[in-house]
Amino acid sequence: MAAGGDAAILFDRDGTLIEDVGYPRDPARVRLLDGAAEALVQLGRAGFRLVVVSNQSGIGRGLVTAEEAQAVHERFVSELERRGVHLDGARYCPHAPDVGCDCRKPAPGLLLAAADELGLDLEASFMIGDKAADVEAGRRAGCRTILLAPDGSASDGGSPDGADHVARSWTDALGFVLGSGTPA
Repeated sequence: MAAGGDAAILFDRDGTLIEDVGYPRDPARVRLLDGAAEALVQLGRAGFRLVVVSNQSGIGRGLVTAEEAQAVHERFVSELERRGVHLDGARYCPHAPDVGCDCRKPAPGLLLAAADELGLDLEASFMIGDKAADVEAGRRAGCRTILLAPDGSASDGGSPDGADHVARSWTDALGFVLGSGTPA
């Protein structure tokens, strides 16, 4: 998306906003991470659009049904809404890693599709995730990037070197975003 669209916070879901339970199939296991909802409320108030972009390869691998994935998503959205967070969009890649699609992160397809659909300015936006693939997808889409890594390293073992910021908590990530300037 060209400059002039809305700034957004694009974020991964599992391990970034909710506890990573492997291949999520049970909505009862959806647990928001500490500080995530509160940070998203403040980012929304600051004028950022809030968009989930998440790989969900359990669907393509046959480990999670589309119905189970939808139930987990609905519970996730419900938990956010109970805390005052409204999502502007959610895009998921359901493909297995070997399919070669353009939407599975680290490819930027999910971010580019969200930008086209919602009128986002990716250069004014941030991608937040817990994996090196999230950072790479954000960089390839033209976003500033934040690796959410309480221990200082990506949860997939990848290097945090490419991230614009490595945040130890959602409070840290929030401070970096707001310190970088709010959307126009």
